[in-house]
Amino acid sequence: MSLPTITAIATPPGSGGIGIIKISGPDAFSIGSSIFRPFKAHRHFSDNTISNGSQGGKSHFLYYGHIVNPSNHTVLDEVLITFMRTPHTYTREDVVEIHAHSGPYILRSLLELVVQSGARLAEPGEFTRRAFLNGRIDLTQAEAIVDLLNAESSLSLDMAASQIAGDLQIEVVRMRKVLLDILAGMEAAIDFPDDVGTPLEQRDSHDLIQTDVLNPIKKMIERYQASSFLRDGLRITIVGGPNVGKSSLMNVLANRDCSIVTSVPGTTRDLIETHLMLNNMHILLSDTAGLHDTSDVVEKIGIEKAQARIEASDLVLFVIEADVPITENEHHIFDIIGHKAFILVVNKTDLVSSSFKPDIPAHWKTVPVVTTSALYNRGIEQLIEITGKSLMARMPETPDPIVPNLRHKLAFESAYSSAQAVATGFLNEIPWDLLVIDLKASIASLDEIIGEAVNPDVLDQIFSQFCIGK
Repeated sequence: MSLPTITAIATPPGSGGIGIIKISGPDAFSIGSSIFRPFKAHRHFSDNTISNGSQGGKSHFLYYGHIVNPSNHTVLDEVLITFMRTPHTYTREDVVEIHAHSGPYILRSLLELVVQSGARLAEPGEFTRRAFLNGRIDLTQAEAIVDLLNAESSLSLDMAASQIAGDLQIEVVRMRKVLLDILAGMEAAIDFPDDVGTPLEQRDSHDLIQTDVLNPIKKMIERYQASSFLRDGLRITIVGGPNVGKSSLMNVLANRDCSIVTSVPGTTRDLIETHLMLNNMHILLSDTAGLHDTSDVVEKIGIEKAQARIEASDLVLFVIEADVPITENEHHIFDIIGHKAFILVVNKTDLVSSSFKPDIPAHWKTVPVVTTSALYNRGIEQLIEITGKSLMARMPETPDPIVPNLRHKLAFESAYSSAQAVATGFLNEIPWDLLVIDLKASIASLDEIIGEAVNPDVLDQIFSQFCIGK
């Protein structure tokens, strides 16, 4: 059963040089030819070439002419149009692209005309979803397209490009084949014990699963844990007591007003986040509620969120005041974050003399210390430099471009658990009809990664991340 023909504006909103309307589906050629009038002086084709586009016409060739409303013969725009024949298209369906002048009104008018001619508006990610459903790409490659669009550094771009090329798919398919071969041998031995010439050697099967499945999966999980920041960004959290200048520091690091700054302690009661680039690294910077004992219900919730964010952080900026002795509460904060990588930021140096030196407790002196005045932008360059060095220390020297996302990691963990049960079962001589259950479960988990078997709700969640037109 063929899917309906869909259409969308494929270029970002706003005025510009070129805007593209994309049409995909069984009626794409007939819709495109019904509204396009070629330039009469064009020697490359006749009207009949385009009007019979579903049977003839040159695929992947740009034609020049006008988009005309067939009902009143009104010319909407001067365009280039290309008719791309299946299967050599993004969706593996017939695709038409109209390259028009970019402007919100003209593109909306063209889109409305395409819809009136028989297409329906595409949903977010529906073009890529069709590419997946029609077998042009697997699910890992579809997800990588989102990563490619969202890439904010050369490293994350390389990772997305590797996944689009199918590197992760190749690894998963290879592991899956090992398990399928073992499964075939086991089922044959169970069903036809007298006909199987050479039965599976349990020790050999154990070793094969260990070397060709368990070890590679373990490496994949480790890559996620070591390098997921390439996709998700490194997380820096600013913490400290109330009114020490955390929000001012966030604003100056982000170079924009993200947090409200007042002289009233406890202004920030919830997590405030912003994305920025620091030394070519994608950073998720969080400002948190001041950590202290309080009876205020709202503040308590904000403090609980702050503590949870500290645990999830790659680096913590612990802010104290230069003009105030270190408090008992700040000693308590130090104990809370002591297991994390952090930098001590002594802020508000504009309130002390130029000869000021922070009085740091002896057991704090192993921590990097930076003095700043967020109000006057002093010491910020040094803070950025030390922060960059701390984050670079987390990065692998040669990050592998094949890095699973969280969905892949969870599926790999499930596949690992089931495959390990099979490998252990071979050593312990567990009945094969029981091991087959775990073996199939491991294969099913790998199938989820590449989309061989995946819940429709998971597909909806993945493709909802795309913009309309992709």
